[in-house]
Amino acid sequence: MKKKMLSLMTLCLTVFCLAGCGGNNDGTALKDMKVDKYVTLGEYKGIQVTVPAPAVDEEELTYWMNSIYQGSVTEENGIKDRAVAVGDTANIDYVGKKDGVAFDGGTAEGYNLTIGSRQFIDGFEDGLVGVMPGETVDLNLSFPENYGSADLAGQAVVFTVTVNYIMPTEMDDTIIAGLGLEGVTDRESFRQYVQDYLYATAEQNYDASVQNAVLNAFMASNTFTEVPEDLVTKYEEAARTNIESTATSYGTDVDTFTNVYYGMDFESFVTTYSADAAKQDLALQAVANAENLNISDEELDSMLLEHAQASGYTTIEEFIGETSKEDYREYFLFDKVLNFLVENAVVSE
Repeated sequence: MKKKMLSLMTLCLTVFCLAGCGGNNDGTALKDMKVDKYVTLGEYKGIQVTVPAPAVDEEELTYWMNSIYQGSVTEENGIKDRAVAVGDTANIDYVGKKDGVAFDGGTAEGYNLTIGSRQFIDGFEDGLVGVMPGETVDLNLSFPENYGSADLAGQAVVFTVTVNYIMPTEMDDTIIAGLGLEGVTDRESFRQYVQDYLYATAEQNYDASVQNAVLNAFMASNTFTEVPEDLVTKYEEAARTNIESTATSYGTDVDTFTNVYYGMDFESFVTTYSADAAKQDLALQAVANAENLNISDEELDSMLLEHAQASGYTTIEEFIGETSKEDYREYFLFDKVLNFLVENAVVSE
């Protein structure tokens, strides 16, 4: 797993799906709280942020073109009439054994390995140079002394490797036309298709980055006198349940999960997140009050019905289940306020 920080807004919406995104444990809806008692808003119109413009670099474009293309090369259309050379990408099957017994993680089929990339231990890739597609070889190798697995560090092993075929170095228009991509018939149209897709993704990431930047700048401009303890507690309970469930689904413990994804232990994360999320509730509600952005009962029912029908439900009650309407009101409200902040922000690239 890679370490990454989710925005507070993103995580709030994630936790919301599990246990609601606001309100007090005493039953007071956030819209009815006197939030000005807790927060003094800074300047929230004209927030200035800098976010790089969406773009697709050549390296990324080449990587995805190769990945998609190689996924469509098969033994029937791969190169089989010459031996493997340095720089080739060979499709291989392999089994690694120690003392005649296959070890965990040492077996794969249809693996695309670029010879000379040094992805595998010393001697593996060199041992495939000169092997013809269809041939099987035994590679007698040793794992390095500092290898991550104690069971394999410094150990002698045998990899039995079959070279299935070699990836073509040049893209074949016949293979490209068979990719099944709309309007793609040759390399030029394939390149344009992938570039358009990556740029659309970059635009989505840009929009999310703008939202995060504006939200962070907005929160930094506000002053808080205190935060209602019961509001913090609600977030603590929801965060604990959500993280415990997610960590279990990843097959790990909560401390490992929060350290990898958020750079802190579980208890520190819950404490930090809960306080910050509660402050965000108060500040966004304060903007809603100041700018008349609150969602009426009629508007809420209309939005819920639209979401229910889009999700295949016939009634609002079926759609929301045990979640209260107030939780959904706050969910929609925060999205509405965030859009307002972004629309009134000054974004430079």
